[in-house]
Amino acid sequence: MSRIVYVNGTYLPDEQATISIFDRGFLFADGVYEVTSVLDGKLIDFDGHATRLQRSLSELDMNTPVTMETLLEINRELVARNDITDGLVYLQITRGAAADRDFAFPDPDTPPTIVLFTQNKPGLADSPAAKTGIKVISIEDQRWGRRDIKTVQLLYPSMGKMMAKAAGADDAWMVEDGAVTEGTSNNAYIVKGNTIITRQLSHDILHGITRAAVLRFAREAQMKVEERAFTVEEAKAADEAFVTSASSFVMPVVEMDDAPIGTGTPGPVAARLREIYLEESRKTAI
Repeated sequence: MSRIVYVNGTYLPDEQATISIFDRGFLFADGVYEVTSVLDGKLIDFDGHATRLQRSLSELDMNTPVTMETLLEINRELVARNDITDGLVYLQITRGAAADRDFAFPDPDTPPTIVLFTQNKPGLADSPAAKTGIKVISIEDQRWGRRDIKTVQLLYPSMGKMMAKAAGADDAWMVEDGAVTEGTSNNAYIVKGNTIITRQLSHDILHGITRAAVLRFAREAQMKVEERAFTVEEAKAADEAFVTSASSFVMPVVEMDDAPIGTGTPGPVAARLREIYLEESRKTAI
C-alpha cells in the first residue's frame, strides 16, 4: 500500500506527489521543517513544534500557509491514513515556486509550499542504542550562523553523519572555538558530578523542543542544570553524556573520539531522564 502524503492541500499516494522545479526549497534550501514524534498513535510535543515552526517562518519573513489548528488536523489525518503507531511526521514549508530562478525573494503573494509525510518506526521508544549508548566524533562546526532557525540547509550535518560513519562512530559533535555546539541532528549534554551541562540558547544552536522538555523535567526532579558551553576536553572527562532530539528522545553517549566517557556505558542520569521524558510526554500526547 502506498504511503499517503500531503502536498499543498491534497492527500495523495507518495508516488504521485510532485512540486515545481522552481520551488525555492529545491533551488536555495529556502525553507524550514519540523519533525514530530508519534508514540501510541499520538503526537508528542506538538505545541512546541508548532510554536518553533512559527518562529522559524517569522525569522525568515516567510508566510504561514495554514493555521496551527489546521496543521494539527493534517498531522492527525496522516497518522490515521498511514496507520502509524510509532513513528515520525515530517513537515516542510518553503517560500514557494516563483516564475523563474532568482536569488531575490519572489513576490510576497507567492504561495508557500507545504509538504508533510510520515515515517513508520515500530518500537521507536525501545531503541537498542538507548541501552548500549552511541559513539561520537568531534568535527569543526562549519554551518551558517543562524542555527536557531530550523532550516532545510542540512548538507553539512549530513556530511558530519558520514564523517562519523567513516570513523566507525554513530554521530558527530560539532565544535566551534574549542566548545561543543551540538550534534548533527540533536542537542548535546555532559554530566559532571551531579550537574547536567548543556550549551545555553543563542543563535549558535537549535532551540530543541525535546531539550526544553528534558531540562524542565530535570529541574522538576531536583537535578542541577547548568546552561553554558563546554569543551571537548570537558566532554571526554565527563561522568556521562547524552543527546536529545524528537526522534531519539534521550540517548546516552558513551565514547568521543575513541575515548570512553565515564565508564564507557550509559549512565544513570541519561537513563532516568529518558524514562521521565517518555512517561511524561506520553501523558500529554495528543
